[in-house]
Amino acid sequence: MLLAVLLLPLALVVARGRARHVACQWALAMRFPAEDLAGLTPGTRAAFEAARTQALWRDRELIGLTSGHRSAEEQARLFAEAIRRTGSPESARRRVLPPQESRHVAGTALDVRPVEGARWLEQHGARHHLHRVYDNEWWHFEYRPDRRPERLPHPGASTPTAGEGAARPLRRHCNRPAARTASGF
Repeated sequence: MLLAVLLLPLALVVARGRARHVACQWALAMRFPAEDLAGLTPGTRAAFEAARTQALWRDRELIGLTSGHRSAEEQARLFAEAIRRTGSPESARRRVLPPQESRHVAGTALDVRPVEGARWLEQHGARHHLHRVYDNEWWHFEYRPDRRPERLPHPGASTPTAGEGAARPLRRHCNRPAARTASGF
């Protein structure tokens, strides 16, 4: 937050009408230098940047990106690793989807950090069409401008029928290492 405040005068010169947004993006780029927003769809990127700007300025909450767009090859590698680790494609699908099903490959999925930022995004992300979609992945959000998706227990689960799969709030205990994906977060 302090960095964003310090960058605000320069942002006012560079982008008068969008100074808070620009200062926030600069500050977050310095805080999370390994982030890569390339490959996200324009809508996904705009929604994510708007959400994290609001989180920082309104609630002093940081939201970083661990993983966004992935190539089909990278997603296939992650899926193959999960199969080796778990012993079967069915088990692997509980953590990683094959490329043809992954919204990371489509550029509309985001893995975020830290857990407090994910909690903020779960509470406020719908304003930006960003939704948590899996119970077992507190960090995974998807840009869905058409509608709020049903919450699923894990990536490979089928869409629940009416009355099943009600969205559950983010729980602190989900931060255990066992809840992490092959992407390392």
